[in-house]
Amino acid sequence: MAKPVNPDAQPSMETPEETKSRLAAGHPVGKGQATPSRKQQEALNRRPLVPDDRKLAAKQARSKAAETRERTRIGMAAGDEKYLPMRDRGLQKRFVRDFVDARFNVGEFMIPVMFLVILLSVFPEPAIQTYGFLALWAFVIVAVVDCIILGFIVTRKLNAKFGVQKAERVRWYAAMRALQLRVLRLPKPQVKRGQYPS
Repeated sequence: MAKPVNPDAQPSMETPEETKSRLAAGHPVGKGQATPSRKQQEALNRRPLVPDDRKLAAKQARSKAAETRERTRIGMAAGDEKYLPMRDRGLQKRFVRDFVDARFNVGEFMIPVMFLVILLSVFPEPAIQTYGFLALWAFVIVAVVDCIILGFIVTRKLNAKFGVQKAERVRWYAAMRALQLRVLRLPKPQVKRGQYPS
């Protein structure tokens, strides 16, 4: 059965008169510019193997390399996984770093104590020099014991959080970070003292 024709319905196509009025109104037609020839396009894409101004090219390369290094340094200091070396990547390593940074570590004062002993060795009194070296060796022993205790604690915490099968050998990693001054650690500490990771 044929559908009735609606005389009031608007036509779906544009009439010639509407086309002329649209074009007369200034609507753009096509791309608005000529298509470049293949020769012109190849000339635009061609790059010289040796730049015309080598000094400028070298300066730009140095500037770009400096920006990349600065971005990497900031990312590493902030603990961004993308910029960290392989030895610092992963959730377990982040957990170890946060645990060490939240803890008071004896070993982080190793450098100041060694510097103090060097100053004491300047004194002409032999007794002061002897006591200084004995104090340094005592401090080293205490720091090593503290690192061993830290290693056992970190391993136990990792086993509880990630499982025995997934816990990596991170005792050496924790000890090396614990022996560094807090301000010199990379990545920079992301937690405060006493703010242990859960």
